[in-house]
Amino acid sequence: MEIAAEADREPLLSAVDRISEMLFGLLMALSFVGAVSVTEAGREEIRVMFVAALGCNLAWGLVDAVMYLVRTVANRGRWLTLVRSVRAAPDEQAGRAVLARSLSPDVAGLFSAVEVEAIRVRILAQPALPARPTLGWGDLRAAAAVFGFVVVATFPVVLPFALMQDVATAKNVSRAIALAMLFLGGLGLGRYAGYGSWKLGFLMAGLGTLLVGAIKALGG
Repeated sequence: MEIAAEADREPLLSAVDRISEMLFGLLMALSFVGAVSVTEAGREEIRVMFVAALGCNLAWGLVDAVMYLVRTVANRGRWLTLVRSVRAAPDEQAGRAVLARSLSPDVAGLFSAVEVEAIRVRILAQPALPARPTLGWGDLRAAAAVFGFVVVATFPVVLPFALMQDVATAKNVSRAIALAMLFLGGLGLGRYAGYGSWKLGFLMAGLGTLLVGAIKALGG
């Protein structure tokens, strides 16, 4: 189905979603890092923390990949329902009303009645609909890419503990890496949203600093 094929999947690397996932993953990793005591931690404790943090990131990547598949199926089901509702409308006006209700308030004002009618006509011209939304190999590959992105984006936070002997230095480097990644994420988000990318980069890094402080205040 042409319309569903165009709208059934969000961009694989949508800036807002990917930066949000990176933020969540970073905070989870930082919560493990913050739990390491500088004065009491030995190499065995560091090893346990490293494994736990990495396992947490792997688990988050798996959850995110599964939710991507769930979101894809839900979006396809939504479009199937919409198309069936438009086709089942008793007249042209009712069909246009169904389409108009499906548009968000921000988008609805961009379409004239003529354009909405053109979409309705295209929907009526579509071939037979599938019985239910399905997933294909392309969706599974996309989910695997999401999993890889989340893990790769958050793994650097715990890497210093595998490379450095001094725990205090490793913690400081880990936090610096996390803040740098948040800054870069803010740059990307700013460009995506059309705001000042540098300002949003510093804002994201500042938010990360506040959250790290909150983690420490709560015992991290």
